[in-house]
Amino acid sequence: MKQNTFYLLMVLAGFILWSTQVQAADKPQGKAGHGKSFKGPIGLQLYSLRDQFAKDVPGTLARTRDFGFRYVELAGTYGHPPGEFKQMLAAHGLKPVAGHFPYEKFRDDVESIAREAKLLGLKYVGCAWIPHQGAFDEQECRDAIAVFNRAGAALAKHGLKFFYHIHGYEFHPHGNGTLFDLMMAETNPKHVSYEMDVVWAVYPGQDPVALLNRYGKRWTLMHVKDLKSGVKTGALTGHTDVANNVPIGTGQVDWPSLLRAAKKAGVKYYFIEDESPSVLEQIPQSLRYLEQVKF
Repeated sequence: MKQNTFYLLMVLAGFILWSTQVQAADKPQGKAGHGKSFKGPIGLQLYSLRDQFAKDVPGTLARTRDFGFRYVELAGTYGHPPGEFKQMLAAHGLKPVAGHFPYEKFRDDVESIAREAKLLGLKYVGCAWIPHQGAFDEQECRDAIAVFNRAGAALAKHGLKFFYHIHGYEFHPHGNGTLFDLMMAETNPKHVSYEMDVVWAVYPGQDPVALLNRYGKRWTLMHVKDLKSGVKTGALTGHTDVANNVPIGTGQVDWPSLLRAAKKAGVKYYFIEDESPSVLEQIPQSLRYLEQVKF
């Protein structure tokens, strides 16, 4: 009897150990991208892996988790209905926090965005591009301001937070500042926040630290992204070669100063976005840098 009891206890102990190991295997080892100074939370903008998603959605989600990410920002669902895609994300231990949607939908059918965002379980919904002809001008900026204010108010009723992701062309001169300053001044802080894409601040010749300091809590999200050293800045097109995206800490950005300013501003989530053809090699390098950077 004693032997049987001992045997059962050993089997139970073995099962508990096995169960614990399985659960641990489903979790990233440590917090990828977190270090003594940078605490995140850090996620991945899934657009970074668009080429991989085009070939294998489940495998690319698994790879995202293998990098150590827990949070993701979306730019589409790769042919899957929103509810189904949310289940796929959950099956790989990924939590969707934010997503990008087309400007036209914010303008013409914001309720459809609200429905999709809720199916996906998002907290933040944003616009990453304002359609425009030639150089972005004041009228196009004012039209966007009106769209953003209306959309932000409508989405707030659903418990969703609207944001605009800067793309560089907003920094055309206007009055004593830029069109971006006009946008900040005339969008409602209660309903409209902003996502800083670091490259799209640096490439048009702006100082991202100054922008963070000036507009503080209006910056809710950030695309952590570096611009290749030697690339000329000052262009207001919103376009540059994707190969100009380099691993964090190897380009033009002063990351200690920027991350210090972002923390002070109260940025809620950081997402690595890397559009480079070398993205699979560069993401681990970027995470290692964030783990080691001091500020």
